[in-house]
Amino acid sequence: MNKPVMQISDRVKNIPEALSIYMNNIVYKMQREGIRITILSLGEAYFDIPFYGFEDLDINKGYHYSESLGLPELRERISAYYDRRYGAPVDSSRELLVSAGSKPLLFMALQSVLNEGDEVLLHEPAWLSYSTQVRLAGGEPRFIPCDCPVKDFPHYINEKTRVLILNNPNNPAGRVYSRQDLELLYREFRSRGVYLLVDEAYSDFIHGETFPSMVRLVPDKDGVIVVNSLSKNLGISGWRVGYAIAAPEIIYNILKLNQHLITCAPTLLLMYLAEHFDQLLEHTLPQAEAVTERRNAIENYARSIGLKTLGGSSTFYMFVHIGNYAHSSLSLAMYLLFRYHISVVPGSAYGESTERYIRIGVGAESDSSVCRAINIIQKVIATQEYEEKLITECLEKYDIKRFEDDTRIRMS
Repeated sequence: MNKPVMQISDRVKNIPEALSIYMNNIVYKMQREGIRITILSLGEAYFDIPFYGFEDLDINKGYHYSESLGLPELRERISAYYDRRYGAPVDSSRELLVSAGSKPLLFMALQSVLNEGDEVLLHEPAWLSYSTQVRLAGGEPRFIPCDCPVKDFPHYINEKTRVLILNNPNNPAGRVYSRQDLELLYREFRSRGVYLLVDEAYSDFIHGETFPSMVRLVPDKDGVIVVNSLSKNLGISGWRVGYAIAAPEIIYNILKLNQHLITCAPTLLLMYLAEHFDQLLEHTLPQAEAVTERRNAIENYARSIGLKTLGGSSTFYMFVHIGNYAHSSLSLAMYLLFRYHISVVPGSAYGESTERYIRIGVGAESDSSVCRAINIIQKVIATQEYEEKLITECLEKYDIKRFEDDTRIRMS
């Protein structure tokens, strides 16, 4: 008897893997075999974080569900932080929701405002999950090239445009959109009924400047949705805690989705963060600034040996141009990983206009390790090193399916 083929949904079947996570999963496999990898592909910074213990918390309470909006005490801490750091008012009971990471909150925000066929504008380099989340929410992503000036973004608006997503500060380039940039965009986009969805997940990774949070610029949150990440800013990425700030109507609609999809973020972790919020900030804010300062020094070094970057002054990433290298950014990344045990993220993950870049993160390695790796990257690019046979053999060895390099472009 012939069995019928079991269905996989077209919507999910046709989306790519997250390329940064694909690269890091290879890293984990190689590490399990005892191979030392210089990890420049991770999207996190390693902080020295004290552990205060759970003894002062009500563990029995932590075993159970908490409010789907997020633990009230933690929402109050976040609200006070925005007031103190940015002079930005946030009503913790109506304008703020805490959930299990900023990724699902971005998706729930898109689900809350998009109808089938609506379009979402993304400025490249655009964090790699934005376009996939837009498609999963029934929308269509449209891309603004990386070299387009902010003043020209409104030229991309049409009758189907519903959202502009900005990552500020930007992953992967480290760019900060200025207050003037954001005010211009808000005027132009709000007047045409287009939301500004601003992902501020790296808001603490700023050096020598004041971060222009959208919450400060639009106090009533009209037409604005801000998503942020305690996981990222506090250096606790494994805890998966993020939050959204928006007008009450938007928060209510995100809340409904959160109730159906997640219920609540882990109660015990929220209790811990509420209890030690200010203590954690006291330790992590200086480290976030320090890693950003390191990033800028390392970018200067990369430029000094002939590598070009897209520019930027924040986060712990830099975006390095691969020049006239004869192969794709994905091929370069795979070769660096398998030949030299250096992991980077291909620029193709972040847009068609940024295929000729690679993302380098400085948050997980020492300065000396990063600079040694950059020297090797410069040499590989300059000498056109490449071995397709090596890549094929290593993919087979680690039982890894080859990533479809043109997936994102075919789906655009």
